[in-house]
Amino acid sequence: MPKQKGSTVAVIGLGYVGLPLALLAARKGHEVVGIDIDPKKIASINAGVSPFFDEEITKQLAKTRLDVDTDFSRVKDSEIVIICVPTPVHEDHSPDLEPLIRACESIAPHIQKGTLVIVESTVNPGACESVVLPILERISGMKAGVDFELSHCPERVNPGDPKWGVHNINRVAGSLTKAGLDRTVAFYRSIISGKVQPMKTIKEAEAVKIIENTFRDVNIAFVNELAMSFDRLGIDILSVLEGAKTKPFAFLAHYPSCGVGGHCIPVDPYYLIEEGKRNGFNHDFLSLARKINNSMPVYTVELLERALREGGHILSGSKIAVLGLAYKADIDDMRESPSLRIIEELERRKAEPVTFDPYVRNRSTARSLTQALTGAAAAIIATNHKEFKQLTPDYFKKHGVTVVVDGKNCLAKDDFIASGIVYRGIGR
Repeated sequence: MPKQKGSTVAVIGLGYVGLPLALLAARKGHEVVGIDIDPKKIASINAGVSPFFDEEITKQLAKTRLDVDTDFSRVKDSEIVIICVPTPVHEDHSPDLEPLIRACESIAPHIQKGTLVIVESTVNPGACESVVLPILERISGMKAGVDFELSHCPERVNPGDPKWGVHNINRVAGSLTKAGLDRTVAFYRSIISGKVQPMKTIKEAEAVKIIENTFRDVNIAFVNELAMSFDRLGIDILSVLEGAKTKPFAFLAHYPSCGVGGHCIPVDPYYLIEEGKRNGFNHDFLSLARKINNSMPVYTVELLERALREGGHILSGSKIAVLGLAYKADIDDMRESPSLRIIEELERRKAEPVTFDPYVRNRSTARSLTQALTGAAAAIIATNHKEFKQLTPDYFKKHGVTVVVDGKNCLAKDDFIASGIVYRGIGR
């Protein structure tokens, strides 16, 4: 299939997914306008500063001129419109499609005959046809598959990953029609070096994204449960996983931690669980995995409480340094971060948490790592930022901290134990 170049493209939503995509498409020769409802985000991008911490994006903004706006009427001049808005869950874990619905309502008055609309936002199987399509048809007065095309190419990003980015991760795509699919595949092949896999239907493409992250959630729950069991047996799960990895087939290592965060793994399974319920099916296995992974912040605090008792302290009234607010290393994204649950549990148990994250300073209660540790009875490593992975036993002892709970298993366990610090990892 020939590569497609020079299309006019509107990217709706300039967050962790949309902004990298818009910059990539612009670098590959497409005429791109990025649209977002947040004027502060638009101002930041126009100033050449990434609205979220990402060194690579900041470098690209310095080299790539990107046209950004809050005006959805700009869609009328675009051949391709790509929706990259978040799809979170409500407090009760039911899917929250409001951002997607609002985006569809905003672009629908402006799409033209021949427009290709691509949804990158993660949705449950069937959502493009049951939610997106009716809105676009009703407001535009046109017929999908006849007057305009509708496709789904679920986003695949891994923030902070130096190897895999929007430019080289393989993609899948589904569409209402063959013509729409051909155009979608051609567009993505024009901007990425990875493969683009055509799917038979939109629903299949939607399902691909959901099972990718559900697969990870289930396997993480498996090792989290093993970690809790092995802790009682005196077995270091990291050593066991290293041994299991020597099998050259049928084993893929996942690792335990203080919890699962981010915009995908702790969210996407609920989309499949809820869709199953609507169709009379209960995803018992997926629900159990979510229950296990949601329990890990509480388990981490329980580990801390036991470790404090061993060190002659009690949790209630103690200052506890929580190191890390972001859900993963070396980024500033706090969405669904287990740190937030850890802090809530510490407060519930009458402890006094103080937080520090070098990437999320505006949400940290301490101005520095030293301030966070000084006077603390214990520290919890809640995010494996590079700054925290380098911490030594002597550094903690210098600040009077003698109890460390390594929620990411990122510290040198043997060194900490040898130093006399009461060390606890997740399953080690």
